Amino acid sequence: MRRNVIDEGSKQSVRIKDFCQECSLELARGNALEYITFSSLMVNRPGLLFTGFDDYFGAGRIQLIGNAEHYYLNSLGEEDRLKAMRRLLSKHVPCVIYARGIAPDSVMLDEAEKYNIPMFLAPDTTTSLSVKLNKYLTQLLAPTQYVHGTLLEISGIGVLITGNSGLGKSETALELIHRGHRLVSDDAVIIKRINDELVGCPPEKIKYFMEVRGIGIIDVRRMYGVGAVVNSKDVDLVIELKKWGNPEDVDRLGDKRMKENILGVGVPKLVLPVMPGRNLAIVVETAARNYRLQNMGYDATAAMTKGIGINE
Repeated sequence: MRRNVIDEGSKQSVRIKDFCQECSLELARGNALEYITFSSLMVNRPGLLFTGFDDYFGAGRIQLIGNAEHYYLNSLGEEDRLKAMRRLLSKHVPCVIYARGIAPDSVMLDEAEKYNIPMFLAPDTTTSLSVKLNKYLTQLLAPTQYVHGTLLEISGIGVLITGNSGLGKSETALELIHRGHRLVSDDAVIIKRINDELVGCPPEKIKYFMEVRGIGIIDVRRMYGVGAVVNSKDVDLVIELKKWGNPEDVDRLGDKRMKENILGVGVPKLVLPVMPGRNLAIVVETAARNYRLQNMGYDATAAMTKGIGINE
């Protein structure tokens, strides 16, 4: 039975200009499209399709042409070569990339323009280019969630500060930046699951910006320098700010192992009570440093309990 592969997943559109920059590509000829849409993590080499075998063909994949495909096409007569290329372009693939510095001739470029499919040139070998493209697509098409909160890098730890509006997330983040830590995103964070790890980054429109009540919008990069911001960071620890209420709800010894589920990944979580006069920035910084020590195998609670013989 004849079947064709349909490898549709999440779809993402990116500017062709940005795609070229990220993957070190050159647009072979001016294209009417400004954006390109990807829906598959896979990269395909269309040699079998050129021969006429199109079963299981992944039309949603980037099509990569290397030496083997190039020399095969050149071995055909002009009419057969044109038919082979039309067989590919008629599948409405997202794009065609020529590796190893190979350049398509004007006939191929004309056909690509007819089908409105961009063609790119790359100096890389097909193997290295496949790895680069797969890494790019893995990040682009990763499962994504938008979170209301502030993400910072504190002593090398990615800390996501959450909580209701008005509890001081941005003010706490500003103090931490002033203390030498780095901002990833304020107010809204884009979190992607990449290979079972969570990576946070800012929405493009608010990148480097913070809203501080009473002041307004500030540009952290211009105010504190490029060393005060970072474009992305793994989410290692979630700290939820919570208005001070019942003292029984507070974890005094730090032995409650809470988790925050984000995109199916459990992230260690702490709940910090907010009360007048409490320096949240120092507390958050301490929490991040303590988390790092725990990851290195040292648990202060366990050490103290063992030292004073509570459980003996």
